[in-house]
This record gives sequence, structure tokens and C-alpha cells, in this order.
Amino acid sequence: MSAAAHAHGITVPGPPRLEEVADGIHAFIQPDGTWWINNTGFAVGPQGVVAVDSCSTERRTRAFLDAIGSVTSAPVRTLVNTHHHGDHTFGNALFHTATIVAHELAREEMIAFGPPRELPFWENPDWGALPLDPPFLTFTEGITLHIGDLRAEVRHVGTAAHTTNDSLIWFPERSTLFCGDLVFNGGTPFLLMGSVAGAIDVLENVLAPLGATTIVPGHGPVFHDRGPLDTTVDYLRFVLELAERGRAAGVTPLQAARDTDLGRFSDWPDAERIVGNLHRAYAELDGLERGGTIDVMAALADMVTYNGGRPLTCLA
Repeated sequence: MSAAAHAHGITVPGPPRLEEVADGIHAFIQPDGTWWINNTGFAVGPQGVVAVDSCSTERRTRAFLDAIGSVTSAPVRTLVNTHHHGDHTFGNALFHTATIVAHELAREEMIAFGPPRELPFWENPDWGALPLDPPFLTFTEGITLHIGDLRAEVRHVGTAAHTTNDSLIWFPERSTLFCGDLVFNGGTPFLLMGSVAGAIDVLENVLAPLGATTIVPGHGPVFHDRGPLDTTVDYLRFVLELAERGRAAGVTPLQAARDTDLGRFSDWPDAERIVGNLHRAYAELDGLERGGTIDVMAALADMVTYNGGRPLTCLA
């Protein structure tokens, strides 16, 4: 769904759908993939289920659990969080039987943010009753999960990208990859809490060389070629070039975004993310290390200003 469709009052995304993307591996796809509406998934083995991410609200997470239950009565033994953002982690507490696994920085960030609550920058959904439940098994580089004879390689991407703690879940025997929010297929990428340069590095040097034939993005449809990877890199290079021009002209990230025609990216939803991405790109051009601390609250406030002063649309 486009940002224009949102603006014209279409406020009910399509229902989630379950897709078996490889033998024994399922993706839970949640349209329309905009703010706080993510994809998840799971693999079924003889010892139980390995799930990838939870959802932002109690209602959506329970729907995901029901989808798992429609395939198998086996318990969810392991829940892997691809990164710390709440649309992928707020529902963790509903996975009562699972060992929750993530990068050690994901745990730190989840604890620092706390449980879901009213947020000042978005139209808030009904989060439900979701206490904080951070990972209690963490890693720095990666781990391997064994789902019967099927290997799931969980690997930190090696640098800040979408966040400081992005991890991939790669099933080499099925050539299937869950890449978290490194790709928003058909949506605007968001690098405010990571690194624009780092995301390009990861897409080109980590994701693409895998040659996955099936990729489940954090948001948007499943895809089977590298087209969405290349399109994402094109957008990120567009952001870097815009940041270089804006910084040279002495204008703020907000003004640079306002003065810019998004061109072929203008139909992507959540266009206001260009402002947050520019805040990050400006900081990197000023010498900040990848994933270094910036004023996230100020950037989000600028995104609301870019959005005409309206809270950012959330249909979760």
C-alpha cells in the first residue's frame, strides 16, 4: 500500500498470510509492511519450532502463534530476534516455552527502551498486555541452530546497518534467508539507529554473496532474486549523495529532505524516513562511527514535521 493510499483514508491493511517458502520453513507475511507491521516466520523440526521474531502488538503476535499452531502442535522451543526494534520483539513475552536468542546489543537496546507504551511520534495502536521479555541467550558473532537435520545459521552482520545488532537467519540447505529489516521490500528503508554506509556494505558484501533463492524481508513480500537488494542499495546511495549536497550547502537534514524530489522512490510508503536517514548520513559524513549515538528524538521530531506535523501513520 502506498503512502498516497494511506493519505486517502485506506486504514485497514490486508490480513496476514502464511507462506511455506521452503520445505518445513514458513513466512508469516503481514501487509502492508508499514510502521510497526513486520514479517515473522518459523521452521518446524522433530524437537519443536524455531521462530523468527515476534510482532508489535498482542493481537498480531497471537495471530502469529495461531498460524504456527495451524501447521504443528509442537512447542516453540527457540525464538530468534533479528534486531531490537519493538515491531520484532514486543511480543516476545507470549512465547512462554521458548529460549529467546539475539545479539548481545539487541538485549541491551530492548532493556533500555522497555515495554511497549504510548509513543509521541506515531499514531499508537492497541499494544495489548506485553511485558518486557528480552533475550536471555545472546551471542556476539553467531550461533547455529539444529532443527532436526536442518541447519539455521544465525549470524550478526558484522557492522551497524539497520541497527547495531542486525542478525541474519540463513538456511543453507534450503537457500532461504530471513534478513530482518535490512530490506523493506517495496517500502522506505530506515537507518536512523544504524548506518547508511554500513547497510550498503552488508547488502553488497554479506547478503548478496549468499545467493539466496528465497529471501524473507522484515517488511514487504518474499522475493526470489536480488532485485530488491539492488533497489535498496540504490536508495541508500541516493541518501548519501543527498547528504553530501545538503551538508555542502549548509542546510539541515530536514530542509534537504524538503527540497528533494524522491523520484522513483516517491511511491514507497513511510517517505518521512528520508529525514531520519539523512540525520544518520550527515553524522557519518561528520566522522561519527557506524552506529554511533545521535539525537534520535530530534530526528523523529523532524520526521513528524516533514509529515506535515501529523503523527507518523501506524496501522498495526
